[in-house]
Amino acid sequence: MTTWEYLTTPLLIHNTAAILNNWGKQGWELVQVITGPEGGLVAYFKRPVTDAGSANAGLAAAAEAARQFEEGAA
Repeated sequence: MTTWEYLTTPLLIHNTAAILNNWGKQGWELVQVITGPEGGLVAYFKRPVTDAGSANAGLAAAAEAARQFEEGAA
């Protein structure tokens, strides 16, 4: 049985393709894009967990994305 990990990230309208391509290169598949609670777009991704060591890889990827987002906003 396949086990999945999930990730959500904001999408910046002026940089959508770069954001989606970045996650795709890391093995994430786009599942859905919806309007977030504060009006922006939020992307939902999934990818299969390949071993027990990568079970928290989504958390590390989200932390890195948040860091990059904050640096870009500064």
